[in-house]
Amino acid sequence: MRSSAFRLTARFRWKLAPALLVVALGDWLFYQRHLYGGYLGLFTLAVAGALIAGRPAVRRDRRAWLALAAVGLFSLALAYDASLLAWALFWVAIVMAALLPATARFDDGWRWFQRLVLHGVRAPFAPLIDMRRLLKVRAAGRSGRFSLHAALAMFALPVAGSAIIIALFAAANPLVERLLDTVLVPDLSPLLVVRALLWAMMFVPVWSLMRPRLTRWLLPTFDGRGDLTLPGVSVASITLSLILFNLLFAAQNMMDAVWLWGWAPMPAGMTMADYAHRGAYPLIATALLAALFVLVTLRPGSDTARDPAIRRLVMAWIAQNIILVASSMLRTIDYIDAYSLTRLRIAALLWMALVAFGLAAICWRLLRGRSAGWLINVNLAVTGLVLSAVCFIDLGEVAARWNVRHAREVGGRGVALDLCHMRHLGDSALLPLLSLEQRADLRPAFRERVQATRIWLMERLEADQISGPTLLGQRRLTQAHILAARTKPIALPSGDRGCAGTLLSPPEPAPALQQTAPKPTPALTGATPK
Repeated sequence: MRSSAFRLTARFRWKLAPALLVVALGDWLFYQRHLYGGYLGLFTLAVAGALIAGRPAVRRDRRAWLALAAVGLFSLALAYDASLLAWALFWVAIVMAALLPATARFDDGWRWFQRLVLHGVRAPFAPLIDMRRLLKVRAAGRSGRFSLHAALAMFALPVAGSAIIIALFAAANPLVERLLDTVLVPDLSPLLVVRALLWAMMFVPVWSLMRPRLTRWLLPTFDGRGDLTLPGVSVASITLSLILFNLLFAAQNMMDAVWLWGWAPMPAGMTMADYAHRGAYPLIATALLAALFVLVTLRPGSDTARDPAIRRLVMAWIAQNIILVASSMLRTIDYIDAYSLTRLRIAALLWMALVAFGLAAICWRLLRGRSAGWLINVNLAVTGLVLSAVCFIDLGEVAARWNVRHAREVGGRGVALDLCHMRHLGDSALLPLLSLEQRADLRPAFRERVQATRIWLMERLEADQISGPTLLGQRRLTQAHILAARTKPIALPSGDRGCAGTLLSPPEPAPALQQTAPKPTPALTGATPK
């Protein structure tokens, strides 16, 4: 028992050292130097290095190395442009790298979703669980049972004695005192509480990676094969349903083809923007319900899936669903043409494309008899590729460039440029506004507002690059300085400006000084005035 306690203590020691090094690096970056932004990429690389150093099983597993390659990719994404999406994908990848050595095979995305959730639930308690286990093993090696009182008594003398010796050294050595002031901060100030919370927030997730625990009790993946006994579900009812559904979808797709695709003018009293805005999301919901219907009623190996007529009707219906999704995307694009482009509308278009791919994958699964796990994994793989690409694409800059290019002020078909929205996009709108400012055909009042907004964004980016620099921000700032040097500025009146660059309270002209005529002095005469 004593040898097992020694081995457990040694394993803890070798895992504790890299975890504490990560905490020290995070304290130096985030607390002492106040560095954020792209430095998150450096911190995440340190977390990956700690995992590799502290867990030999990760180094020996090829699947874990694939996950670590994804970790490196998302760390680069954080250094390029620190975003919440890249941060979330990094933690998904590194938790999978920590858990993969404990699994025999990858299985499917549904089981891994459960493992990731359970790991996140357990992570805050992992240090306490391991400390209790260590104390229990050490106590069992001495007395055969765990005694918290004995454990506290064992640590009391060395901890108290070390504290006294360190205090005496600090009184005798100013370098030790300075080190304690910068690292330990002996006074119980609010800053110490904040710093301790920061240490805990860094140590807990890193330690959970060093000591992961694979949960065996998982909800199984519903394979979805064979007949499913449901009231009213039969070959005849499914055939009749698919015939009616195909007719309804054909009518909807024909109306979209007539009006949305430009085969005929819109009815009186309805604009293209109204028609486009109302239909996009309900049609996507219809497509998702269609996918659910196919998954439940036409499972591989069932009588309904083997019927040739039903298979042809399903293929036709899924094809119509994909056309419906394409119409929804066109509705969104028409709505963007009538108004403007935003990050959320770009995300909506990407989501609609993923829905179309999911429908095609359901069709392929039905034709080839694939499992439910295959369907989950292929959709997760494509979604992961799309999200990974988005980490390196600034959707805000894409929206800003589109809005500038199609603004009414430059002869485009869109609405007037919303400078408040451009300011809300942050430095993503800086380069598009600089390209707009270089145009010679802008009205003076509009040019003044554009220049005021651009100057505000540029000053903010310069300030952000000091505390939280990113590779994208540095590249953008360098290009902005080059373009600004080529742009002839105009004199801006002083005063506070709103989000659209307009003066909130223009300075009032100074009142003119009224010159009064001097009173006439009495003429000097020989007579003395009475």
